[in-house]
This record gives sequence, C-alpha cells and structure tokens, in this order.
Amino acid sequence: MNLLLDTCAIIWTASDAAQLSAAAREAVMNPDSRLFVSAVSCAEVACLCERGRIRVEPHWRTWFDRVLDSNGWPALPADLAVVQEAYALPEAFHRDPCDRIIVATARIHDLHVVTADRRILDYPHVRSLW
Repeated sequence: MNLLLDTCAIIWTASDAAQLSAAAREAVMNPDSRLFVSAVSCAEVACLCERGRIRVEPHWRTWFDRVLDSNGWPALPADLAVVQEAYALPEAFHRDPCDRIIVATARIHDLHVVTADRRILDYPHVRSLW
C-alpha cells in the first residue's frame, strides 16, 4: 500500500509509534508499504516547534531531514498542481491549508493518508486510515 503520512503520523512514527492506532502502525510497519510525506509537513513541524507545541532535537530542520533520510521517505512537493487541487477539492472540506495540501497530494499521487484527523478521515474524496 502507498501511504502519505500526515504531520502527526510523521512525528509519532519517528518518535513514539505506540501513539499510532493498531491499524496505522500495522500499515506503516508493513514491509510492502511505501511511505511518503508532503513537503508541507516540514512547515507544520517548524510551526509546532516555534509555538512550543512540540520539541525535537536537534533543530526541527535537522530533525526533519534525518527522519526522512533514515526512513527513506520521499517528500512530495507542494507544486502548482497540488495547490490547484487543494483549492478545487470536491464538496466541503475544512479550511486548513496544510491539510488541504496533504489531501490534494494524496489524491494526485494515489496515496492513502495515515492520519488521526477526523476531518480527513471523514472526507469521502480521499482514502485514509487510522
């Protein structure tokens, strides 16, 4: 299965996989799964650190690079196609720009989003799991 980790799933998978649901943990740890992240998750990690909501060592930039490199997770760009898709999603979807970009990235690249975010899980136009 091809999976797109949302920002919380990146943090939890990298630091405390016990916080993932059993289904998410099984999917993420499955050797047949291919995991990806959205470049926008780097911005979310930076904002969470700057607001004091999370703490990572070393600096968030180094932490994010190391997590991706050590796990072999490619970062998919938030390019023009993704941004256009993010603001042309079918039906109502919440306004958080990062979540819109994550959902759009999953739709464009045919990925399942691994997320605990109920708004994404309930959105019928993207495949997701928790």
